[in-house]
Amino acid sequence: MSQIQINEVKDLLSQFDGSSLREFSYATNEFSLSFSKNQGQVAAQAVSPALQAHLQSAEVPSISEVSADAASAAPIGTEKTVTQAAEAEGDVVTSPLVGVAYLKPAPDKSDFISVGETVKKGQTLLIIEAMKVMNEIPAPRDGVITEILVDAEAMVEYGEGLVRIK
Repeated sequence: MSQIQINEVKDLLSQFDGSSLREFSYATNEFSLSFSKNQGQVAAQAVSPALQAHLQSAEVPSISEVSADAASAAPIGTEKTVTQAAEAEGDVVTSPLVGVAYLKPAPDKSDFISVGETVKKGQTLLIIEAMKVMNEIPAPRDGVITEILVDAEAMVEYGEGLVRIK
């Protein structure tokens, strides 16, 4: 694998890390790559034994090095500081299904909720689209939104945290 191809893989990883995609696969006759955010790690798999031998002998950056490079290339303001995470309190509202999370009712409308906003029991927090059906996710109780745990148009899994209410 040449240095140009390694840079292309780094670029793909950086773009994947900055996107709302949860999984990405790419394959050619020579190799196959699979990235997944579902388990909190990025995986790369080579399918050709010759390519595996070449990769073992080549100086290829580790996944943690590539992930660190991708994190440093992320847009400013996308990282959460340790202080913000420590300040967030309350109960987590989890996703009742798998789908795409929408934080606003329409692209030209404002978000359903924002951090610091008071919500009432039954108020719509966000929408999850599953099989072309828009499912409103209601607040389970009155409270204040302390943290929004998903990005707009992100794929969410069953049981994944959506928002935190205090």
